[in-house]
Amino acid sequence: MAAAEGEEKFPFEINPMYEGERVRKAGMFVELAGQSKPGFELVLFEPDPAKIKDGEVSLVGPDLEEMQEGGNYAYAMIYRVTGEQLEKDLEAVIERRNHEYQSYIQGYMHLNQRAEIWVRISKDAVRKGLKSLKQIGRATIQLFKSELPFIEKMAVEFVTDEAEVEKRLEEASRIYEARDAKARGLHDEDVDEFYQCTLCQSFAPTNVCVVSPDRFALCGAMSWFDSRAAARVDPEGPNAPIPKGECLDPVGGEYTGVNEAAVRLSSGEYDSIKLHSFFEKPHTSCGCFEVAGFYIPEVDGVGWVHRGSRVSDTPIGLPFSTIAGSVGGGKQVQGFLGIGIQYFYSSKFIQADGSWRRVVWMASDLKERVAEAIPAEMRDRIATEKDVKDVGELREFLQKVGHPVVEGVVRAVDGVRVTEGWAVEEEEEEEEEVEEAAKVEEGPVEVPQAQAAAQVPLASASAFVPPLAGAGAFGVAGGVAGSAPIKIILKDAEIKIGKIIVKRKEGK
Repeated sequence: MAAAEGEEKFPFEINPMYEGERVRKAGMFVELAGQSKPGFELVLFEPDPAKIKDGEVSLVGPDLEEMQEGGNYAYAMIYRVTGEQLEKDLEAVIERRNHEYQSYIQGYMHLNQRAEIWVRISKDAVRKGLKSLKQIGRATIQLFKSELPFIEKMAVEFVTDEAEVEKRLEEASRIYEARDAKARGLHDEDVDEFYQCTLCQSFAPTNVCVVSPDRFALCGAMSWFDSRAAARVDPEGPNAPIPKGECLDPVGGEYTGVNEAAVRLSSGEYDSIKLHSFFEKPHTSCGCFEVAGFYIPEVDGVGWVHRGSRVSDTPIGLPFSTIAGSVGGGKQVQGFLGIGIQYFYSSKFIQADGSWRRVVWMASDLKERVAEAIPAEMRDRIATEKDVKDVGELREFLQKVGHPVVEGVVRAVDGVRVTEGWAVEEEEEEEEEVEEAAKVEEGPVEVPQAQAAAQVPLASASAFVPPLAGAGAFGVAGGVAGSAPIKIILKDAEIKIGKIIVKRKEGK
């Protein structure tokens, strides 16, 4: 993207082709914010144009030339904007575009949003002449004003002093919370259309991000109100309306309009999505989601850990980064789900699968952060890493506190039982097994077609265990019917059988 006449020339290229560029650790000059240092980005609307000096870039803290190569530093980006068409409700819209525009800068990797930002600057960019964050600031302002002409004046302040970043983060967090609280009173059934967001498709090409009143964007930065405002001021931008269409499943949140959008936005990779389901047709997950959910089949429950969590060990033995790698990239994966933190506050939070009654584990810092969203009767029944270290301890904890998954989860929204519970299964296994001799008649035996009705997570189905060495066709030593009792348990499996023919071997 060549500089227009009168515009500053930078020692780096600016082009949309650099969206999705990664700066690996080996090629990194410095890392800003991320998991090891505090950081945030914030846009503030200023109604008085006289209070903003257009194009001004200031810095509090060390600049690039004062930073140590390979070091990690705190980082805050605070933009002030004004314009006749601007209003306070557009702050979050402009703020989210910072990710897009800064990703145009060669050698500058920007990921995530709000207080989760993660930036790396490459060694190559520094070698080519990038000497100051002020250069990044001026380039960013240039991009914003060329892409969003309703911004008449813009100034930015960068902060790299860690103590100052932490101080200002407190105020930024209050602003984020005020925005989020405003959006919680509206629900999916109150509107005629949802909104799409394609901002992350440079990183996750098949991602289908659907923003509804009851489901924030996965990044946590865009509510339904924000998306509507973005679509109105920038019709050609990443946000556009999705007509709801017919509601196919009010509990799971499936709509014909969303399914049509899924086909279009994923280039045919997916044809249906349920907005409020963890297991069946789950929402796709991009690379910017704030929280990763994971299924724990041993207890038939769900766990959650968030980006930037201090907790590295989950009951399934995987940290956030590994879980995110399994589900990110625009995938629709049963048993894993990426969400925005505000979705915990939704009255429709994974309601198809039992909502909070299905949650068995959370990272302690995440649980503390969303404590107000957790129903009172469930707060002490959800374990953290402080309570349990592995799945075995988790089972004991859940039994001790009487968690719903033990006896079976009943959905609060409609009274439907979605799990059978595993306490009953354990009791049955402890009972004396009843021996049943399976007598196989001479000649073929036809078994008519049968189909199990239950449809539950694939991960909870019992794995196939091959017969022991020397065992017969049914795992019985010598293959002689009646020589030993056998009990086959298929848990939560959907089975379709056309025909089975059983023949006795000759001479047996």
